[in-house]
Amino acid sequence: MLKRIFDLIIVLGTLPIWSCVLLVSSFIVWLDLKKSPFFTQERGGKDGRVINIFKLKTMTDERDENGDLLEDKYRITRIGNIFRKLSIDELPSLVNILKGDMSLVGPRPFLKEYLTLYTDEQKRRHEMLPGLTGWAQINGRNAITWEERFELDTWYVDNQSLWLDVKILFKTVKKVLIKDGISADGEATMSKFKGSIDNKLKIKS
Repeated sequence: MLKRIFDLIIVLGTLPIWSCVLLVSSFIVWLDLKKSPFFTQERGGKDGRVINIFKLKTMTDERDENGDLLEDKYRITRIGNIFRKLSIDELPSLVNILKGDMSLVGPRPFLKEYLTLYTDEQKRRHEMLPGLTGWAQINGRNAITWEERFELDTWYVDNQSLWLDVKILFKTVKKVLIKDGISADGEATMSKFKGSIDNKLKIKS
């Protein structure tokens, strides 16, 4: 309950600021892509429940000759790249926090398709609401391995406190300003999660 109150105080208290930034940013994206600047994506929420998170578009919908989307690095626009570096594309997700689907701080919500790939230990990241930022984000963001990310997420689940959340929020601002850990090595964003080796062997057997 205290965490929820903390989220609402911060999000509603800064509403005049982030809503203005979001309004201007969405207009810029609309001019850039000539279509709706927003999109929703299904992600894994608390207890593995699927939620729809809101984001600003940073990529085109370009596809190859087979109708499949091109790799992220070919679809990210120049405006989108700037917005991703500044995390402006995440601003619409503040609506998810107001709805109660997310928290300011917590394990990041990953794609719905990953839900069946987790080990029992990795599933523990869903014991609490997913966050706009988290312990893994200030300790490597997209530049760390999936295993490291899961370890950091479960550590946060075991050690969460309001003081830790405040610390993470301040460090997140620093990370954004210095543009640290925006993408994985050799990737435009982050590599796809294909499951841990131990879990693959368990499923195969």
